[in-house]
Amino acid sequence: MDYVSALVPPIVMAAFFIGLVRVIVKSQGGANKAKEDAAVDAVLARANGARRAPADSDA
Repeated sequence: MDYVSALVPPIVMAAFFIGLVRVIVKSQGGANKAKEDAAVDAVLARANGARRAPADSDA
């Protein structure tokens, strides 16, 4: 019975890891991709605007 108690934690962790990978893979692309791309574009635009604003005020 010791072997059962030794094998249960790795099997449970492997099952959760496989589930996590499946969720990540399924959430890629489709309608989610457009929302993620828009969010990244907004963050990059905000970062570029913040970076340019101090340079413009110094000149």
